[in-house]
Amino acid sequence: MDYTEKLYRHINGYNGLIINTTLDRVVLKNGEHSLREVVEHPGGVTILPIDEDGCVYCVRQFRYPIGMHLLEVPAGKLEKGETPLECAVRELSEETGISADEYIDLGKIYPSPGYCKETLHIFMARKLHFGEAHPDENEFLDVEKIHIDELFRMAMENEIADAKTVIAILKTRALLDKKTTER
Repeated sequence: MDYTEKLYRHINGYNGLIINTTLDRVVLKNGEHSLREVVEHPGGVTILPIDEDGCVYCVRQFRYPIGMHLLEVPAGKLEKGETPLECAVRELSEETGISADEYIDLGKIYPSPGYCKETLHIFMARKLHFGEAHPDENEFLDVEKIHIDELFRMAMENEIADAKTVIAILKTRALLDKKTTER
């Protein structure tokens, strides 16, 4: 069944530093009109860097909208003209000082498609090399090394609530478990 909604007109909008918003009037399948609020975001990446011992390098940072410090895997927004892989390499280096010989694409997600156009690309990074972090100006975070099994437990017990981090942990754990059973 096709339930595609068609744009009738943009009513208003806001252009911000990272996001833009619109209020759109749409035409529904039955011909009726409805309103849709849309957040436009350039998209981003999240990277789960895991070493040969199964330890993951996470970041802890304050997230103003929810007023909490969160444990997350490194992440960042796509810059204009940048590929998801280029962004992953850049963000991992900036936030942790880590570079990797191998990036495994774990797919993409739409964090909240009911109102947001953001696409988030997920990578696992392996064969890690360590250097100095160089976060963006006014970006404050700490790097924490935690074993994937502990992160999995934390995700399952809701000690980690950041959606991109939970998904990256679960996808990585599933991929690692699959490789173990294939041996």
